[in-house]
Amino acid sequence: MIAKGDKVSVLDDAIDGIVVGVNGSEITIETADGFTMTFKSSELIKMGSSNEMNFSFNKNQVISEKEVAKPNYINKEKKSKKEIPVPEFDLHIEKLVKSFKGMSNYEILTLQSETAKKHIEFAIRNRIPRIVFIHGVGDGVLKSELDFMLGRYDNLSFQDANYQKYGLGATEVYFKQNVK
Repeated sequence: MIAKGDKVSVLDDAIDGIVVGVNGSEITIETADGFTMTFKSSELIKMGSSNEMNFSFNKNQVISEKEVAKPNYINKEKKSKKEIPVPEFDLHIEKLVKSFKGMSNYEILTLQSETAKKHIEFAIRNRIPRIVFIHGVGDGVLKSELDFMLGRYDNLSFQDANYQKYGLGATEVYFKQNVK
């Protein structure tokens, strides 16, 4: 039973208050903001007596509630000081030659393929674990040629490079090498 002086909460609303009057099944409460409201007893739930309720505003208490202790994370991953970024090779024709105006599409594609092949051979010789070829999106001719060429090599695998960094226009090549 709810009595005068009890702390109550409204079931279907975010309203709390102290009972200031009881008239049959109608109960009048005073909210923390000083408003008086009337509800049916079935709409309220008893939270405690009024002496447990503290409506006073304490600025220090509010500040301390906002200050949440930040967790002390320790990075357990040890990064190698010798960690080298992945080499990237841009195969766009404008990055390979000064002027390509007199070149046919066949000559351009051949030059791009030969450049990629040189980088692959260099990576294998120097035991580089992976490289990235930036080929762009375009019509997909260079990507198809690159995929065909990479498929002819043993001990390497390839996939689309990191989408967030390169979008759809790059291929990452992994070299499977035995460490001697």
